[in-house]
Amino acid sequence: MIGRWTAWKRFPDAFQGESLEAPIGPGVYEFCHTETGELVSFGSAANVAEALSKVLPSADTRKWPFFRKASRPRYGSRELEYRTCPAGTLVEARVAAEQMLGHRNAMWRRFAATRV
Repeated sequence: MIGRWTAWKRFPDAFQGESLEAPIGPGVYEFCHTETGELVSFGSAANVAEALSKVLPSADTRKWPFFRKASRPRYGSRELEYRTCPAGTLVEARVAAEQMLGHRNAMWRRFAATRV
């Protein structure tokens, strides 16, 4: 069974020892840019906490070489906010994510048609 979305939360600062508040089990996650509301990522995972933790920068403070500039994240973790939705199984999470994306796309098509 799919749960409810949590409230939007800012990404924690890993360098200050803050941690994520996310389900350790299966679910759906979404994160976006705080100021613009731009959707950065949306998906389902078997372990939502682990999937979200991969977004955060590592605690390694070494500088990136100039030739690896393109592989840096587009936004800093403090510019992002996230929310999660727990699910009973990974299959339920995937189905729910597909339905949510379909619903979102339908809304965008409807919105675009009224603006023309």
